[in-house]
Amino acid sequence: MVSRQPKRAYLFGDLLLDLREGLLLRNGQPVPLTPKALETLVVLVENSGHVCSKEELMKRVWPDSFVEDNNLSQNISQLRKALGEAGDSASQYIETVPRRGYRFKVPVTVKEGLSRESLVSREPSIADEDTYPRGDLVAETIRRAERAFPKELTTVPETRYAHSGDVNIAYQVLGNGPLDLVFVMGWISHLEYFWLEPDFAYFLRRLASFSRLILIDKRGTGLSDRVPLHQLPTLEQRMDDVRAVLEAVGSKRAALCGVSEGGPMSALFAATYPERTAALIMIGTYAKRVWAPDYPWAPTTEERAHFFEEIEQHWGGPVGLEERAPSKIDDQQFRDWWATYLRMGASPGAVVALTRMNAEVDVRHVLPSIRVPVLVIHRAGDRCLKVEEGRYVASLIPGAKYVELPGDDHLPFVGDKDAIVDEIEEFLTGARHTLVPERVLATLLFVQFDGRKTHGDDLLKRFQAHIKKEISWFRGREIDGANEGPLATFDGPARAIRCACAITEYATRLGIEVRAGLHTGECDLLQEDRVGGVTVEIGRRVRDHAAVREVWVSHTVK
Repeated sequence: MVSRQPKRAYLFGDLLLDLREGLLLRNGQPVPLTPKALETLVVLVENSGHVCSKEELMKRVWPDSFVEDNNLSQNISQLRKALGEAGDSASQYIETVPRRGYRFKVPVTVKEGLSRESLVSREPSIADEDTYPRGDLVAETIRRAERAFPKELTTVPETRYAHSGDVNIAYQVLGNGPLDLVFVMGWISHLEYFWLEPDFAYFLRRLASFSRLILIDKRGTGLSDRVPLHQLPTLEQRMDDVRAVLEAVGSKRAALCGVSEGGPMSALFAATYPERTAALIMIGTYAKRVWAPDYPWAPTTEERAHFFEEIEQHWGGPVGLEERAPSKIDDQQFRDWWATYLRMGASPGAVVALTRMNAEVDVRHVLPSIRVPVLVIHRAGDRCLKVEEGRYVASLIPGAKYVELPGDDHLPFVGDKDAIVDEIEEFLTGARHTLVPERVLATLLFVQFDGRKTHGDDLLKRFQAHIKKEISWFRGREIDGANEGPLATFDGPARAIRCACAITEYATRLGIEVRAGLHTGECDLLQEDRVGGVTVEIGRRVRDHAAVREVWVSHTVK
């Protein structure tokens, strides 16, 4: 493992590598990195000015595993993007030394004994109540885990490797529940990038709360060995990869949960190895991937060809997001994560070949032979795989339970993910265990403004965008304001007051009537970034007493 001295930090350019917290900061704001990319950076920085051979880096970052050189290349590529290289040699942080390795070029200053707070740039006027910013992907994932799960589920599991023939299959294990549950993601996967999206991390941790969760990267994708394009895995080979991972973790019998394309593969495993399959869950899945007269819901050959062209032309961006997560289409942070997740999961050539191969999948003849308990879950408005496909799959499996949930998102960790996990937990354990809400002390900001059409859509959008910026600037956390609920929470009342005043002042300049109220008290932290409890009701009433352009506060705020 990489040696980390607990209080050491490295400064270079506008970046700070904090070993104590395991974070890369730019001007006080965390830069998202996978754990292995961060470890690669640590090795390079600790050897600044010297050439680190590929062999040395591989040994330091993957000390107990055999992995392909491509994994190191992916880490270097991710680091260069995160560090902000422009492509010219003068701005490069990491230099490639042909046939030797890599060198970290820029001067590095070592800082000892820094506290967490001293590493964060602050607004001087509010330094007395500032806390560490948690707005980035990594910190948001940690924050939600710490809030909702026991300590043993808050860490990111270590990536290990199982041998399937001459191919190394990456896997992770989390949780210590009585039931083994294998989660098979569809299309493209990357184990370590799962955990950089807070909603995905939350979804997986909920599964691990009642099971021993086993995650895998299918061969040819993610952290598993890359394979030649003409040797991409069939469903049978991927099924063998799952079997190899189960043997590596000592699992004699497990439930399988397959999403999208992972569904047919999991179904084939259940039909082939019923003695090793405790149950089968299929989420947003299908039986056939190309249109046929007796399967009219799938895309036509022409529509699939158009998608292949989109991949070839636009891979590197958020390809396919409109169909897979329509509720996130305007979420820039999610779009960026999805684009990076796809890039890290597979190369353009590999993903086209994989998608073409998936188009040939047809397991209609397999489904009637399944003899294990089966749960099929499908969202009614799924834009990627039609709801009729889920109904059809369930109809072919003897005794299958079919659950249809509301929503348009295909990805199970987007939208109402708790509804999906609730169904899985009840199916596997016989009971649902809703997480107990945590009570915290917070200052709630309520804002009400005149949204008349006379203002014009552009003006209102401009104002709403400015509200988001003010909340972020004053270190608040925006939450669901539906039904006139609170707009944001703050861990200090002074910044909440300043934020409310700034919003009111800006609204006045735009000619928009606005009123605001603040109340500090204990509130329940619910899922989906919502809060509840008596504090919410009191805060809403405080706001209702305010006149236009006024900010009212309760006695607890004072």
